[in-house]
Amino acid sequence: MPDKDDLLAMGFEPARVDWALRSTGNSGLQSALDHLEANEGKPVPDVAQQTTTTPGSGSAGGGGNGPPGEYDEEEQAALMEMLKTKGQGAVDAATGSSSDGAGMEAKSIKCTDCGKVLKNSAFASFHAEKSGHTNFEESTEEVKPLTEEEKKERLAELRRKLAEKRAAQSTVDAQEAKANEQIRRKAGQDMAVAKDEMEKREAEKERKRKAAEKKADAEAKARVREQIEADKRERAERVAREKAARSGQTTQATPAAAAGAAPAPPPQAKAASTANESRLRIRAPGGQWMGTVPAETTLKQVEQMVVDAGNAAGPLKFSQTFPRKFFTDEEKQKTLRELGLVPNAALEAANA
Repeated sequence: MPDKDDLLAMGFEPARVDWALRSTGNSGLQSALDHLEANEGKPVPDVAQQTTTTPGSGSAGGGGNGPPGEYDEEEQAALMEMLKTKGQGAVDAATGSSSDGAGMEAKSIKCTDCGKVLKNSAFASFHAEKSGHTNFEESTEEVKPLTEEEKKERLAELRRKLAEKRAAQSTVDAQEAKANEQIRRKAGQDMAVAKDEMEKREAEKERKRKAAEKKADAEAKARVREQIEADKRERAERVAREKAARSGQTTQATPAAAAGAAPAPPPQAKAASTANESRLRIRAPGGQWMGTVPAETTLKQVEQMVVDAGNAAGPLKFSQTFPRKFFTDEEKQKTLRELGLVPNAALEAANA
């Protein structure tokens, strides 16, 4: 169908082209264009809902209603509305196909509000509904069909409107595409910033973790060195005592000498008083517990450490093997320094 090919080449939708050709009875390119212009923006009806008899094609027993292009876009729309609401009889009456309108003296109806000349009352009613005009009069002026030049002008106007519509839509599409691209880029930038911030936070956490590990390692090494020195002193003192015992020497002193020496603390006590930490080894019901704690830690706090480590289930009774000593609940509130458990000590712990 050449007309269909031409309309498709102009850019009309296939469904809308089929509707126009079907509604105008394939009466020509101009009629189809008139239909497309009159129904621009309207939804395309379902084919099953359309009658097989269309305005401008005539009924099976009647004649035609004029050559293609005889009606302008408003008249085409009026015919379509009459066909949809009143049937083919109303269309025939409006186009002069039936014999009921043969004796009309007036050849047209004129809208005195705008000066438009209409073929008959049916077209006048549609014009009034569409424009809101209310003043009409009968006229002997005959509505002349469009000339070929007028048809060409209307076709050119229709094409111009279609081109403008496409250009406007293209501008809108370009603006929407630009806005969407800006949104996409901003979202990408926000994600990049968030990722960079997260990486910085993770790097700072890692730096602090390594610094803490390094500090803890240095402190542990220092405690080991201090413990080694304390063990050396303890061994030297023990060897000295054993040597003195083997040689028959005694550590007893006269009452006067003992009284004069009482205020002076023993060397061990002096060493304990200057240490800042105590290395403990505790044999508890749940196993041996070892740790290095500050000298100001109370024995009660040490008890809690043993319980937290899982080496005991509840309150404990502490004792010392050498010299033999049992610690009371009141002494648990004292510090390791006050109890003489600095710089190191070995304790026994039993369930209370």
